[in-house]
Amino acid sequence: MTQSRFSRIPIIVCWVLAGLVATGCNKKPAAAAGPEMQGFPVQTVTVAMQPVAQSSEYVATIKSRRSATISPQVSGQLTEILVHSGDQVKTGEVLMEIDPRQQQANVAALLATERQKKAVYDYDTIEQDRQKKLFEAGVTSRDAYDQAQQAYENAKADYEAAAGNRKTQEQLLAYYTVRAPYAGIVGDVPVHVGDYVSQSGSPPTLLTTVDENKDLEAYIYIPTERSSEIHRGLGVDLTDNSGKLLQKTKIDFVSPEVDSNLQGILAKAPVQPSPEMLRNAEMVKAKVIWSTKPMAVVPVLAVAQQGEQSFVFEVKQQNGMTVAHRAPVTLGSTVGNNYSIVSGLSAGDRVIITGMQFLVDGMPVILLPGPPQPPASQGKGAAAPAKSGGAQSMNSGAQAQKGVTSRTAAAHRHHKEHRRALARKSKPAQRVTVS
Repeated sequence: MTQSRFSRIPIIVCWVLAGLVATGCNKKPAAAAGPEMQGFPVQTVTVAMQPVAQSSEYVATIKSRRSATISPQVSGQLTEILVHSGDQVKTGEVLMEIDPRQQQANVAALLATERQKKAVYDYDTIEQDRQKKLFEAGVTSRDAYDQAQQAYENAKADYEAAAGNRKTQEQLLAYYTVRAPYAGIVGDVPVHVGDYVSQSGSPPTLLTTVDENKDLEAYIYIPTERSSEIHRGLGVDLTDNSGKLLQKTKIDFVSPEVDSNLQGILAKAPVQPSPEMLRNAEMVKAKVIWSTKPMAVVPVLAVAQQGEQSFVFEVKQQNGMTVAHRAPVTLGSTVGNNYSIVSGLSAGDRVIITGMQFLVDGMPVILLPGPPQPPASQGKGAAAPAKSGGAQSMNSGAQAQKGVTSRTAAAHRHHKEHRRALARKSKPAQRVTVS
């Protein structure tokens, strides 16, 4: 019984092998299961012409037309500093005090001298008047009257000189109180209480600065090779280090001579006061716009980099197929979210903006519809009738997106199957032995 069972095994194995062979013969190629993909799906844009500014960027310094350097007008020791850097001060506000005691003593001594001279002057005035009356009455001589007159004149001159000297020293006493010449912002204060400051040094001691954040100007030094292009009215864009636009202005002054140290030509442009953004002595970037001309522009997403070379993928026709052609380009300045193209593209060319990381030069592609545009805003009155249409638009958009996704997935599967087929062809056939 057992022997009969084992005798049936070869028969069963033969039937199984026959079934497998029949199944393999009847199986159709996998490529016939559906239409073969003809390329990788991509989206494109058409290169357009747009006015682009031809400009150069320089470093500019913001300066105030009213910026005062505060130095002492007298010498002495600082006894009090009433302000700090960055303080807002008013016209005439006290900034610092210099020890005035020595000057006060000088004024007191001069005042005493003035009083002495005043007493002599008063006496000689009375004496001159008395001698005049006596001379007119014939009691005294002409010589006595002349001497009294001369003494009066001398006393008057001495008194006036003493009074003038005292007033001068009193006015000088006011310089020991340092005041703001006008309203503005206090700059750096490099001195300290107790320092000896002098007006006779070379240069005099610097106490501080007061800058008025009004009537600001941008100082721009332009290289001499651009001297023939500089003129009043050129546009200037002031930006910070991050490229954020701070203000637009125009050049209103061009120096007639070259700065010997910088070998540049000074150009000035007025700046509207803006304490939050622009202050005196601030460094900013100044983009001088020489002219504008139409140039080809492409989205930033369309440009790729390899080393120092920039390139895009153009859509070309080759052997009846649509392929991606790698085109080197020379970039100009940025215009919003676009690059201006100096060379390499022309208006009307079509460039690819999606899936560039999967593309190689000459690869077949399928052109998909461009990115969906945002729907136009509608008023309340039109919202209700458009409900069904909006739903239909959403459904069609979803179907289109689904179609794009399915085609992209199919393209990936197609490439994977193609690689597997090449791998199978490259492997040597293995012999299976059935014992």
